[in-house]
Amino acid sequence: MSESTKEIESGAVREIEPELRELFTKVVERDPREAVKMLEPYPDEFVVQMLELLNPASALNILQRFDSARRQTVLATASVEDTQQWMRNQAYPERTIGRLMQPPLAVFRPQTTVAEATEQIRRLASKAIITYGFVTDEEEKLLGVIVMRDLLLAQSNQRLEEIMLANPFYLTPEMSLTDAMRAVLVRHFPVYPVCEKTGRLIGLLRGQMLFEAETIELSAQPGEMVGVEREERLTTPWLRSLKFRHP
Repeated sequence: MSESTKEIESGAVREIEPELRELFTKVVERDPREAVKMLEPYPDEFVVQMLELLNPASALNILQRFDSARRQTVLATASVEDTQQWMRNQAYPERTIGRLMQPPLAVFRPQTTVAEATEQIRRLASKAIITYGFVTDEEEKLLGVIVMRDLLLAQSNQRLEEIMLANPFYLTPEMSLTDAMRAVLVRHFPVYPVCEKTGRLIGLLRGQMLFEAETIELSAQPGEMVGVEREERLTTPWLRSLKFRHP
C-alpha cells in the first residue's frame, strides 16, 4: 500500500461506516456507469456520502448518469453547498478546472475578528478539511487568504484584513488541466482558490486532485489511438491507486 493510500485510510475514509468504506474502494475502480449500478440500491443519504468522498469530477460524472428522478432526490438530500457546487461544475467542459472545484467553506469578510473566524473554522472542521481561510468582499471578490499558522499566532481581536495574504494567486475555471499545471508549477500549494476573471471566488481546487487529473489525462492519450473508452482507461490497475491520493 502506498503512503498516499495509507493517509486516506487513516483519514476521512476510516471515519465512515464499514459498508460505505468497503463500497468506496469498489466505486473508485469502476467507470461511472458501473458505479451507478452499484449505488442504485442504496438510499439517497448513502449516495450523497459516497459522492462527497469522491473527486468532484468523478462525483459529477456519476451523478449525471442517474436517471432524472433519482438525480433530483440525491441533489435534494445533499447539502446546499455541495448541490450548488455540482450544478456550477457541470457548466464547465471536461478537462477543465471548473469540473474539479469543491465548495469554499471557510469564507469571511475583512472585518471578521480572529476569534470569530476561529470559532467558525472549529465548526467547519467537523465535516470538512479546512486548509486555508478566504477573505472576500460583499460581492464575493477574493481579497486575501488566511494561513492557519497566522490565525493561531494572531491576537483574538485582530481583524482578518490585518493578517491575510492580500492579492492571492488563483486559478480560473475555464483553464485546461495542462495550463493549470503550468501555472502552479513553482507554487506547490495544497489548495488553490478558483475565481472568475472578475476575481469572484467560486470554488477551491486541491493540488493533489489537479496532479491526479493531469496524470490520468496524459495516460489516456495512447488509448485514444486504439479506440479505448476514456472511462475504461480510468479502471486500469495503476490508475486505481491515484483515486485515493486526496490530501
